[in-house]
Amino acid sequence: MDYKNILSEISEKTCLITINRPKFLNSLNNETISELSDCIKNINTDSNIKSVIITGAENKAFVAGADIKEFKLFNKEQGYKLSKNGHENLFDLIEKSEKPFIAAINGFALGGGLELAMSCHIRLASENAKLGLPEVTLGVIPGYGGTQRLPQLIGKGLATEMILTGKMISANDALNYGLVNHVCPQDQLLEACGRITSKINKNSSQAISRAIKAINACYHDGTNGFNSEIELFASCFETEDFVEGTDAFLEKRKPNFN
Repeated sequence: MDYKNILSEISEKTCLITINRPKFLNSLNNETISELSDCIKNINTDSNIKSVIITGAENKAFVAGADIKEFKLFNKEQGYKLSKNGHENLFDLIEKSEKPFIAAINGFALGGGLELAMSCHIRLASENAKLGLPEVTLGVIPGYGGTQRLPQLIGKGLATEMILTGKMISANDALNYGLVNHVCPQDQLLEACGRITSKINKNSSQAISRAIKAINACYHDGTNGFNSEIELFASCFETEDFVEGTDAFLEKRKPNFN
């Protein structure tokens, strides 16, 4: 399907999604969120796609935040709907996807842009990237999961400092904080992401989907992550991939997962 604000292409079982609003530093307006949601829902049902990379068009920004013009005059009720819609239709959709999502942070990742990156399962940043949650400078707080996911990734103290000061950090600081997995030159960013997806794509999709669920479980209130792991581990024994993986190991050959 063709979209106005995003591009998507599939290569070797990986879908590359590019947020294509470079004149607006790829900011997230409601239309773009809706398009991303629709695209991701289609990806989640496509068995030919095993992994996803999200990046921003051109070389300035991954996503430089939400489109402030859209909510400047919102009241409390409208603000509630804005945040809830973003959580349910995009950010939680990515985090809970059974396919791994990699954020290729190729420039500014601010506000909703950093929140989008944090909803992905793995993050890589180019050397020029700048990351931050500057919402308090606008008189609001992060509304797309930033107050929850940032402390999970870098710890409460550093996250609180970043959110309360609204400061931007460099790619290398983000690496030291544990906010991104790797930093590389901008012209090598997608290639580096591709090396990770190529390794992922060789593995069992049925096992990967269960691993993502188990990893997410420990961050949900009222959920015992260890019990979730036990149940998901056990369910692997009923899959075709388990049969193929163990047969391949015993036969000393590489597995051939669908």
